[in-house]
Amino acid sequence: MIRRAGAIAPVLVAALLVNGCGGPRSGALGPAPTAAPSSATPPRDAPSSAPPSGRPDPTSTPPSDPPRAPTTTPPSSAGTTGDTVTVELWFVRAGQLVPTRRARPTTVATSRLALTELAAGPTPAEAATGLTTLVPVGVEVTRITDGTATLRVPSADDPAQRRLREAQVVWTLTQFPTVREVRVDGDAPVDRTDYADLLPPIVVTDPIPGERVSTPLTVTGTADVFEATVSVRVLDAAGREVATGFGTASCGSGCRGGYRVVVGWRVAREQNGTIEVYEVSARDGTRINTMAVPVTLAPGG
Repeated sequence: MIRRAGAIAPVLVAALLVNGCGGPRSGALGPAPTAAPSSATPPRDAPSSAPPSGRPDPTSTPPSDPPRAPTTTPPSSAGTTGDTVTVELWFVRAGQLVPTRRARPTTVATSRLALTELAAGPTPAEAATGLTTLVPVGVEVTRITDGTATLRVPSADDPAQRRLREAQVVWTLTQFPTVREVRVDGDAPVDRTDYADLLPPIVVTDPIPGERVSTPLTVTGTADVFEATVSVRVLDAAGREVATGFGTASCGSGCRGGYRVVVGWRVAREQNGTIEVYEVSARDGTRINTMAVPVTLAPGG
């Protein structure tokens, strides 16, 4: 039987419509980065890299270049690895939220662990960068029902201090899949987006203060900067610049997007160093909104 050529045209048109390319998608807030897969069954309120609610997550870091092989759980995610669990903690510096991580013995009570670590405060390396905590000892989740964690947070005389304290708790607890929002002292439930204004223009999720890093290093985080351009430089123990790099966040001026910048350096010996992530001023070309992370530089090059 001979088929007419005219009958093929609609099929081709339909195929093109189904397989056509869509434009890139971006927004002010994107999905949280994913943690490495694990064959172990997660505990009841084990942490997850999924967004904590239907609203997008301001800490997103969409993948671009392959990340370096981490020695701990990847940034902006929490999970279990063998006998340890890594949790993300949000501390305060200069009235803004700054993240770091902790690896601790595995427990099913990860929300309690996270609140305990918040109350314990920053490590000496973190405190040296100005990090502090406003969360007192004794804050506990009373229940978690339908994705809402209920707890009491001691009041503060200063409303701004109270809001920062609540923001620390909300941003920390909503990393877990069982917690999408938090109800504090009987108020209406809130989630991360209610405190997104407390983020600095540049957030660094990896590396964390005091970490030993090797070259090449993948620096990750989120940013809301001019033309979405994020710059990175590496300083050695003497303050000399040994590496530079830059990248583009997934969303630019006026919205927050994830960035990933790879840098490499040459140093002959292991030494203290600093990773600086900053924005270049559109007005005069100076470095602004700088986030400095003290690290230990492994030799390489």
